[in-house]
Amino acid sequence: MGGEHSPEILGILVLQSPVPVMLNFRHRIVLVESIPERTTFSDSSVPNPSTFSTWMNLLGTVTRGLDIASFYWTMTNEDTRTHEPSAIQGEQILEELLQLSQHGITVRIAVSCPLAKLPLNDLQALEWSGAVVHTVDMPRLTAGALHTKFWLVDGTHLYVGSANMDWRSLTQVKELSAAVYNCSCLAKDLGNIFEAYWALGIPGASIPVPWLANYSTTFNMEMPSELKHNDTDAAVYSSSPPALCAAGWTQGLGTLLSVINAAEDFVDVTVMSYLPTTEFSHPQRFWPAIDNWLRKAVFERQVKVWLLTDCWQHSQVTMFPFLKSLAAVANNRTRYSMEVWLFMVPVSAVQAQIPYAWVNCNKCMVTEKAAYIGECGVGGPPPR
Repeated sequence: MGGEHSPEILGILVLQSPVPVMLNFRHRIVLVESIPERTTFSDSSVPNPSTFSTWMNLLGTVTRGLDIASFYWTMTNEDTRTHEPSAIQGEQILEELLQLSQHGITVRIAVSCPLAKLPLNDLQALEWSGAVVHTVDMPRLTAGALHTKFWLVDGTHLYVGSANMDWRSLTQVKELSAAVYNCSCLAKDLGNIFEAYWALGIPGASIPVPWLANYSTTFNMEMPSELKHNDTDAAVYSSSPPALCAAGWTQGLGTLLSVINAAEDFVDVTVMSYLPTTEFSHPQRFWPAIDNWLRKAVFERQVKVWLLTDCWQHSQVTMFPFLKSLAAVANNRTRYSMEVWLFMVPVSAVQAQIPYAWVNCNKCMVTEKAAYIGECGVGGPPPR
């Protein structure tokens, strides 16, 4: 939970609804996972649909338009030069995307300003195929990055989660996302954020103050969308960082803290890294907002907190003293329940040759009342 300084959609929150909801029973939300190849779990575990199968399903469903918001694109393994066979899933997704425009389907892609080290082959191929690409210069606009990962299909279906447009996100990295089917109200809401990205991708664009009314929403923490998902009453809303919040939007930090504060029994959190600091700003700053609320939940309400974070070659050494401090809240003399676990993906010497792989990239939080699925490590707001 280090501050990534990334103005983006942070996530979708699903709450148990206290009132009966009589709406479309076809609304369906499905948890989607990527499991690194050759990683096995117990026989009692129930696998969710894969990211690859979900993307292929959405590609087979689209008839009019597909909008994709993304951080970067590496759907083939040309960037790693490893000739890794498992890259075939990413290559197949890219090939399907390249065919859409030829069938009269509008394809729009909003992508963060590319880093110098990242290849542009995929984006160039998509533009040549007929897709329209807008590069959003978040470093200039907010000193941050567009870290978003979501799909919108025909204004009806959506996908949002942790998986990048990267072949490794399909076969080499542990990812968790959600696909929502037949839910035009949520798709429209997310579509407003995409339109904001699209507008900011015009050369010379600036963040409007205030945002125009057409970027606003009526669904938020105070008035969530009441739907029936998977035959279960639920209240749902999206959240976004301050820079991209038009009228009505709930800011991302407020969402995270409200989920923690409402918990009465447990808070389970899984993130790629956990730091009560800003992680990518210089100089780094101490930013303990979320850390403090987890401790408060344990101390004041005896909530059970279970934190699962990743341990891999790129983990910052400064993370581990903070994790030890959090775990020390529960000791032999206290009644508090605070567990801190490290997730390590087993990897062979050959697999270790693939850079930036074999990691738990999940970002989610679950309580007895709510489920939050996000797209990044959560941290402080972008610098003003």
